[in-house]
Amino acid sequence: MDSAYRRSYHGAREGLEQVLQHEGGSVDPARVGDQVWSVARLVDGNAVLARTLADPSREGQERAAIAERLLGGKVSDEALHVVKAVVAQRWAGTGDLATALERLSVEAHLVHAHRHERLGQVEDELFRFSRIVQSAPELQAALADRRAPADAKRALVERLLSVKSAPETVRLAAQAAVGVRGSRVERTLAAYLEQAAEVQDQVTAIVTTAVPLSDEQEETLRATLSRQYSRTVHTNVVVDPDVVGGIRVEIGDEVIDGTVSHRLDQARRLMAG
Repeated sequence: MDSAYRRSYHGAREGLEQVLQHEGGSVDPARVGDQVWSVARLVDGNAVLARTLADPSREGQERAAIAERLLGGKVSDEALHVVKAVVAQRWAGTGDLATALERLSVEAHLVHAHRHERLGQVEDELFRFSRIVQSAPELQAALADRRAPADAKRALVERLLSVKSAPETVRLAAQAAVGVRGSRVERTLAAYLEQAAEVQDQVTAIVTTAVPLSDEQEETLRATLSRQYSRTVHTNVVVDPDVVGGIRVEIGDEVIDGTVSHRLDQARRLMAG
């Protein structure tokens, strides 16, 4: 996120905060999230509308007024307030406008999950779903098919997740499957997971092991990493027998690889040299 986008997004985010704090937090964040997402899709699919709402030659208040004329009565007052806050900002292009609307939709759903004490569950489920997509080429192809109707992709995700998953997980996974700006579902899910970590003011570590960790082992690892990074660390554990033993930890671009397979690879390279 560059500094110009960050400034604009901060201004837009204030609109969402105002809505969600209104009347003691009685507004339903999930409903706001769904409706802001529908506007993101509308903007993404209508180039003329997108250019109008992101037009840098117009003042922010004028763009907000245009949004109100076009969307008033079609979405709730709360969702409209968020959309007006977004279009009132200055964006580098129409893509940034659609992305900002999508991010605020995601944040609204994450707030809803937090209020119902299942934000950690949603983060875990989205991570597991992303791993399923990455390991299933047929599913990946089905979700990446641009000719497939959005409703068909949404229905596919709902069939896969709706039985045991949190409702926010299903909504966000479906959004990622439908996408904006032609983004692949794996990349979109990764962005959603980053947002979930930001909302909780934590970082996420992807931990790869040969065998599942016990609850005690995972808690010890989380505590150790949290002390090391001076922030709360959430762990997503991937079991991969190919690593043989040890663990691999990825936090952002940093990788701590203590797996047996990695050490064997290093030994082979040394011997080959």
